[in-house]
Amino acid sequence: MTPAAILRFGRPVRRRLADYLTLAKPRVVVMVLVTTTVGYFLGSTTPPALLPLVRTLVGTALAAAGTLALNQWMERDRDARMARTRRRPLPDGRLLSAEAFALGATLLVAGLAVLVLAANELTAALTGAIAVVYLLVYTPLKPVTPLSMIAGAISGALPPVAGWTASAGQLGPEPWALAGVLFFWQITHTLAIGHLYRRDYARAGMRILPVLDEDGASTSLQAFINCLALLPVGVLPTLIGLTGSVYLVLSIVLALGFLWTAARFVHDRSPTAARRLLMASLVYLPALLASMAFDCRGR
Repeated sequence: MTPAAILRFGRPVRRRLADYLTLAKPRVVVMVLVTTTVGYFLGSTTPPALLPLVRTLVGTALAAAGTLALNQWMERDRDARMARTRRRPLPDGRLLSAEAFALGATLLVAGLAVLVLAANELTAALTGAIAVVYLLVYTPLKPVTPLSMIAGAISGALPPVAGWTASAGQLGPEPWALAGVLFFWQITHTLAIGHLYRRDYARAGMRILPVLDEDGASTSLQAFINCLALLPVGVLPTLIGLTGSVYLVLSIVLALGFLWTAARFVHDRSPTAARRLLMASLVYLPALLASMAFDCRGR
């Protein structure tokens, strides 16, 4: 260990803990917990007991934090070339590569162990699959092909399925309807971010669609198509008997509003339009999940 590394390692505990927290991407973890909670709630035939839910969320949070920390460990060199990420703990040199790997691996293994004990092996397996797809498919493919976006959307769509199995103990068609919503939402959300930061991603060597699509025509069209898919996919929970008419109406209204924002992005591919689409995505998903939980049948 070099003298500079020793000095970094000996920084005040509070600052180190703050860097560890940054490594775990808490905002993304919160989103994972929200979708997992909705899946758990929908999979319960009665109002869910608090303690089993909390245990499931603890395991999910640990596994998600570990996966995200390992993702930053894998992408530390690319992060160093992007303005929006170069101040992260690893590219900035505030944390050692080895400790970041150890932290991520420990959190992931601990999270899976908690899920085996607190929920069931199926939930732990699904959570492990999310980590595998995110770390071994999505992350390596980002500098190779725009198809990496598909793998990222798959990993982002699975947390509510894991939440469902944690409460129901088995799979069924219902959680896959929710996963479909998350899948198409994730692609649109990612395209908006990619368009906004495409020059940054280009500097890091990322071959995502917004980087290869210089004028944004394909990016905006793909965003529109995936928003359009949310109209039929969004009503599936009602068609299969999971939710009622209140959710049905709200899902259509929310999808139309989201689609209108995407249509504007097709005609105006400016950063302002992309940011508007990004904001619309951040409104659409929480509102849809809340209406789904509110109008779930059988409560």
